[in-house]
Amino acid sequence: MRKIAIAAALAGLAIASAHAQTATVSSSGNVCLKTILIDRTKTLNEHTILFYMKDHKVWRNTLTSDCPGLMINGFIYMPTPPDQICGNFQVIKAIETKSVCALGAFTPADDASTMSSGMEQKGPPPPPPDMPAPGAH
Repeated sequence: MRKIAIAAALAGLAIASAHAQTATVSSSGNVCLKTILIDRTKTLNEHTILFYMKDHKVWRNTLTSDCPGLMINGFIYMPTPPDQICGNFQVIKAIETKSVCALGAFTPADDASTMSSGMEQKGPPPPPPDMPAPGAH
């Protein structure tokens, strides 16, 4: 009986820690961030975005090429899968210029890069107007 209780407690801890992870690695090796756990983003330049997570981790995404207009009014994206944004898999759209730009790999950001100036956007980027917000039914 005691072994069953210990096994159940360990299983509960494993499930809780899995839900607490802000990033996962897909079967193709790409890092995916849970959109509900994104606190804010910061655009450093036309090809670099920092994603600040609610657990205080920071992820850097270097786009595959420059994204004209990214620094002006930020960006939107269509999450696929609906609750994640994945590096090397998804695209974003600059709000001002409507430029469509591919995300590069997500990498952990160092402290120096997170202090750089740039344009900050609170919360996860909004989905396009014809898409419901993540978690909306």
